[in-house]
Amino acid sequence: MTDGPCAVVVGAELNGLGVVRSLARGGVPTIILDTTYGRAAMWSRFCRPVIVEKLYGRKLVDGLLALRRGLDHRPALLLADEMVVHTVSMHREELKRAYQFQLPSPDTVKVLDNKARFHELAERHGLPVPRSIVVSRASDLEKLGDLRFPIIVKPADKRLVYLRRTQRLHMPADIEEARDLCRALLQTVGEFVVQEWIEGPVSNIYFCLFYRGHDPARTIFFSGRKILSHPPTAGSTALCIAAPEVAGQLEPFTAAFIERCDYRGLGSLEFKWDRARQIFVVIEPTVGRTDWQEEVATLNGVNIPLFAYRDLTGLPNSQPAWPSQPVAWQDSWHRWRGRSALKTRQPIYDGYWRVSDPMPSLAYYAAEAGKVAGQMTRRLFAAAPAKREQGVAGGKQS
Repeated sequence: MTDGPCAVVVGAELNGLGVVRSLARGGVPTIILDTTYGRAAMWSRFCRPVIVEKLYGRKLVDGLLALRRGLDHRPALLLADEMVVHTVSMHREELKRAYQFQLPSPDTVKVLDNKARFHELAERHGLPVPRSIVVSRASDLEKLGDLRFPIIVKPADKRLVYLRRTQRLHMPADIEEARDLCRALLQTVGEFVVQEWIEGPVSNIYFCLFYRGHDPARTIFFSGRKILSHPPTAGSTALCIAAPEVAGQLEPFTAAFIERCDYRGLGSLEFKWDRARQIFVVIEPTVGRTDWQEEVATLNGVNIPLFAYRDLTGLPNSQPAWPSQPVAWQDSWHRWRGRSALKTRQPIYDGYWRVSDPMPSLAYYAAEAGKVAGQMTRRLFAAAPAKREQGVAGGKQS
């Protein structure tokens, strides 16, 4: 274990598990916070789990401060959950007395994590983004006819998705369905972005993960490529690989972007190759936290969480050590059929299963098996009354 302070990781889903395992490569003593032991990372042998009541709001702040009172040092704080970022940003002055962390300014967090504000920022600075409109009032619906279908509709405030008040995105089939959907969303989410769909497969989606310290010279990048997503059309990363062939394009662009925003901390940009325009367009940023597939960088020699920890605690950082053979990362074994989408044979690491750390996968796959069993039980119970009614009807006819 390192002689430095411990790391506190907030968010114990697959994202957080990748952070814990990345920190373990540097011998960092790690504590992980979440609201339930049902999260996979809470079972990793590389961390100590701590339960908090909420991952957002005052209860999270109180939980973090209570944890800090039990430690004799100021830990490094790494965020692996979207809702956590807003809370830590809002209470940053109070939390900075207890933890070491880097975040963009409060205004930058608000702008970059809101799809409507980010689109406005992109337009002001001439960033290549999909053609979009921001809808916040009924009169904005007149602009729908200016867009080329297919389109996607996303709530501006992603926290509403976390709170399960709306879906992550919608894909209306035609303009009439789009108008009906948008009228309904005005009543429920208030503001949203309607964006032209960039044609092309999931494998045309790339990402640039990064960390930038208080000193801009302490910056690290990793370029990757999606191969599969779940759900298939526009979901989270299910299978991805390193993409050094595009690093020369994505990383200078990302560096210029974070310089323009005076960005500090963890983040990423997601891109899609627009074949019609022959350019990479920016789909969306990830702000203040690690990405779902963050561990693919570590597996390919670019350990961003460990780099961030060492920067926060004032320890020296070393240059990335690229592996002799690139490796792929998949979120779970459920995607094994999609492995045929890889154009080259390379080792594939399951996000949950590791021989050196088996308990997270056992916890996750046991929970998945329980869900399947529950669904089958509900179907059987739902079918039973129908069968009884058929039997009664048959008896009457005889």
